[in-house]
Order: sequence, then structure tokens, then C-alpha cells
Amino acid sequence: MPEPLKNLYNETFFHQLSSELTKAYRLFDQQSFIKSIFDNDWASKALKQRMRHITQTLHKHLPDNYRTTLEILKTVSSKFSGFEYMFFPDFVEIYGLDDWENSLPALAHFTKYSSSEFAVRPFIIHSEKKMMKQMAKWAKNSHPHIRRLASEGCRPRLPWARDLPNFKQNPAAVIDILETLKNDSSEYVRRSVANNLNDISKDHPELIIGIAQKWKRDNPLTDWIVKHGCRTLLKSGHRRALTLFGFQSPTDIIVTDLKLSQNSITIGGDLNFSFEIQSKSLAQVRIEYAIDYVKANGRLSRKVFKISEGCYDRKKISRKQTFKDLTTRKHYPGEHKLTIIVNGCEMADIPVVVSGNPQSEIPATKIAAGPR
Repeated sequence: MPEPLKNLYNETFFHQLSSELTKAYRLFDQQSFIKSIFDNDWASKALKQRMRHITQTLHKHLPDNYRTTLEILKTVSSKFSGFEYMFFPDFVEIYGLDDWENSLPALAHFTKYSSSEFAVRPFIIHSEKKMMKQMAKWAKNSHPHIRRLASEGCRPRLPWARDLPNFKQNPAAVIDILETLKNDSSEYVRRSVANNLNDISKDHPELIIGIAQKWKRDNPLTDWIVKHGCRTLLKSGHRRALTLFGFQSPTDIIVTDLKLSQNSITIGGDLNFSFEIQSKSLAQVRIEYAIDYVKANGRLSRKVFKISEGCYDRKKISRKQTFKDLTTRKHYPGEHKLTIIVNGCEMADIPVVVSGNPQSEIPATKIAAGPR
């Protein structure tokens, strides 16, 4: 198992941080700061809880004057880079909502070294028009990290952050930002634009299809944004999205010879499976598979995995799917289901029994062909 991200916050990390804080503020008490960080609840804190705890502990050990402390933090933040330093913009999120004049330049500064994508959201919620006017200015900034902030900060469904309900309902102000950034020279920015489109597609699929039609073939970079921004629609089998990218209903395509390496696996094991795609003529094909996982309550929850895209008339495919527990997915015993999907249509499926009793390699016998 990889080391939990929260463990980046170790003694070495805080000694380096406190050393730079002391250079910027000679009255900084390193010993008290580190002792306060590693309090009785530290071990049980998750990543974002640790981040917030660092912010609050900094507040207790730095000057009471907000502007003075901002200058200290701006000096120190430029010595480090990475998401683990998002407690710098978090300081603005907690303590700077009443001082926009100093807080907004600080957020722009901090995002160059970590990201202010979480910290801008309370400002948007507090005064949407005012903050989106600032985001529009940032979208034209010369620094790519600040331009990215203009998009990432207003994503309606940014992971790990509070949603922006007004933009889930009406994303017009967000679309204006994305229009400015759609041809950006930075991949970092373009990826954020695509992720923002994908967020919006979950509430306004037809709107995103319209934007995709408008932006498609604008240039190769924008084509990538459009495709990546429609990925949830493509995975969900949205017919207009699939057709837009050349994936027609698979009326002349069949799936044959779907087999499992074994018809029962243990939690922690791997499932190997294979099948063949056949088409009467060369066709643009998007191949995926879905696992309907048994959850703790006995219900099924589907996860779709992309295999490939291309022009095929015949293609044999083998894949391995792990059933090891992850931080994002816990497995439970019961009858799961494997489904093969071609151009958004379910073509074949077979049950997968997950238990504690592995069986020898047995070819699966259930084969379904043709879209359903």
C-alpha cells in the first residue's frame, strides 16, 4: 500500500517550514508551533483536517494583524511548492473574507506554488458577481497557474471542495471563463477547462453537447478539451455525445467468446477475462467494460472502465481487473456482474462471484451478443 498523503506532514516537513517562518518572522516560536501541531488528535486527522489544523496553528503563532501575517506567509510560501502547501491559501479562506483588497492578491500569489482552488470558493459564495469579475481578470493573467485558478476555482463540483450550487443551476458565468481559456497554451490550464466542462455536463448534458459541437475542430488542443470534457457523457452512453465523436450505434457489431479465467474469485485477487469484437466492416469503436459491484447494503454500484478506441473490424481483448481493496473502493462478497460495452451499448455480460473460496481456472459459459 502506498504511504497515505497525510503522512507528508511529518517532523521533517514542519522543521523545514518553521525554519523559513523564523527567517521571515524572528519572533516565531518553532518549538511551540511544532508541539501544537502534534497534539493529541493529530494521528486521527485526515489530510484536509491536518491542513486546516496547520492553518489554525499558524494563526496562533503569527501576528494578530492580518496584513502583516499575509506578507510573512507570502515570503515563506515562495520557498515551497506542492499541494501539501495549500494551507497558505487556506489561511486566506479562513481569515481573509473581510479584506478582499489584500486577500485576492495573496490568493493569486499562493496559487503559483500550490493552489488556491479551494480558498476562492467562499469568496464566490459571499459575492458571486464581484469574485467572478476577478476570475475573468485572472483568466487573462500571464501566469498559467493563475489562469488555471480562474477555471478550477469555479468548477461547480470540484472534488474535496464545497459545491457551488448557483453554478450547478446556471453555469453561464463559468462558461464565459472557459471561453477565454479554451485555446490556452498551457496543458495545465486546458485540463482544468476540460474538468470544468465535465462537471457541468453532470447537470447540463445538452448544454455541454452544444459547446462541444461549437468548439470541436477549432484546433487540435480544443478537440482534446472537448473530448475529455465529455468523458462522463461518453461513459454513461449518451447517444448524442457518442455520435459527436463518431461512435455510431453498433448494429453491425457483435461480442463473442466472453470468458472468465475463473468463475469465482476472492477479495484481494484479480479477475482475468477475454472477449472478441467482430464487425461486418471497419468501424469506429469505443470499447469499455463495467463492473456492477456489490456494496455493503447488498445493492449494486456500477463502475465503467475504458479499454480502447479505434477503427476495428475484428479485435481480441484480454484484461485484468483487481478486486483488492482501495482507499476509494471496498469490496464485498456476492454476485457481481461484468458487462462489455461497445459505443455505449451493453453487448455481453456474465456474473462474477466474489467470495473467500477461489476456484480453479474455468471458462465462463454464458455469452451474450448484440446490443441490448
